Amino acid sequence: MKNHERKLENFPTILIIFGATGDLMERKLLPSILHMWETGVLPKMFRVIGFAKENLTQKEYRAWLRKNAPKKGKRVEDFLQNFSYQPGFFENIENYAELGKKLGYIDGKFRICTNKLFYLAVPPNYYETIFQNLAKSGLTKPCSPKEGWTRVLVEKPFGQDLEKAQKLDLLLGKLFKEIQIFRIDHYLAKETVLNLLVFRFANSVFENLWNKDFIEKITIKILEKSGLEKRGLFYDSLGALRDVGQNHLLQMLAFITMDAPLTLDPEEIRKRKLEILKRLPKMTQNEIKKNTVRGQYQGYKEIEGVKPNSQSETYFKVKTFLDNPRWKGVPIILESGKKLNKYLSEIEITFRQTTPCPFCKTGEKERHKNTLLFQIQPKEGISFCFFSKIPGHKMETEEKDLHFFYQESYRKERMLPDYEHLLTDAFLGDQTLFPSTKEIMASWKFVDPILKGWQKGISPLKIYKQNSSGPK
Repeated sequence: MKNHERKLENFPTILIIFGATGDLMERKLLPSILHMWETGVLPKMFRVIGFAKENLTQKEYRAWLRKNAPKKGKRVEDFLQNFSYQPGFFENIENYAELGKKLGYIDGKFRICTNKLFYLAVPPNYYETIFQNLAKSGLTKPCSPKEGWTRVLVEKPFGQDLEKAQKLDLLLGKLFKEIQIFRIDHYLAKETVLNLLVFRFANSVFENLWNKDFIEKITIKILEKSGLEKRGLFYDSLGALRDVGQNHLLQMLAFITMDAPLTLDPEEIRKRKLEILKRLPKMTQNEIKKNTVRGQYQGYKEIEGVKPNSQSETYFKVKTFLDNPRWKGVPIILESGKKLNKYLSEIEITFRQTTPCPFCKTGEKERHKNTLLFQIQPKEGISFCFFSKIPGHKMETEEKDLHFFYQESYRKERMLPDYEHLLTDAFLGDQTLFPSTKEIMASWKFVDPILKGWQKGISPLKIYKQNSSGPK
């Protein structure tokens, strides 16, 4: 579906990064942009303008980049010449005017109105302020229909609830058309998630089994051993369900259960995902109590930036169903947490046991089921669990698996990092890996009632030990 060797149109382009001294810039964006530059993916006339509150000179900002770059040497020094810096506060409209002068200077130097990609690598509470000031400053207005495009990249989560998401979308809609808006869900750029489409729709042997008659349940997990030591203030305003449930887990749910798209056109794929997300039923208070669990790990409240009486969950498990004929009655389990005893992201498909089951021992029918596992991290791949006869006179079985792992099969191929994939697609204008406005709103309509139920204490917050499997 994608190609490692895609190159962008060789047209002058500027990437403007709000939050250009933050954790995301250091860990993800800087390495991705550097590799894209080294491999010639970026246009020859390419510039990056960093915008952040730190009062740095251009020389000091390049020193910060140099310190955090994954490589050193002359090539990196050449790369850093493409960066400039604009100190300022997101709330200060005057700083946007200064940013506009930098953009105008680069346009003048290139003697053309450049493409401009505005990247909001900031906490979501700044989105509204930045959108409003971009609107007031006029920075996002294209020079003319025939010259450079303007686009915006927004990190997740988009809003904190349905009402705030709708308000943000209304504001964003005044600046950009839908084809210009790229809402990031970096899980969609992971190879195994992309491979869900290929595995399902290029292999008819499984697609014909992909329904309630053959599949017993679907489990989607994102489990982490790490905690929130450096992200307390940001995370405490969200909680786990907003952080990964409303986006990553629901997007994976859509990919694994959607009907076959007629084409691989971005709008067709987004349409199929939306059909699924709209079929997630709104939970009643009784269902929230029965089908959800939330927890917080011991020691979380001691982290800097976390409120002493915080009720933010660091773990959740939610059981839901899809209200459509294909999946009627099939439970879907969504689970995620921090400071657990496992680090993994996976989707497990459990197939129904045939009846009768001649090879099932007494009391082992539950164990004797085929499973299909999509492993997203740490080891990306796909495995299918089946049963085979143990050599000997007795008719005894044991579990075996057929598997495919990317690192084993493509040793010479470089796995394209998710943010490099996303940046490339945003420059190309390919929205396949970016959730649409309607998908975002459908996701919030499902998540909102759960969050409100938790706020009322319908499902009590349980404290769990670090390095455990979560709340009992």
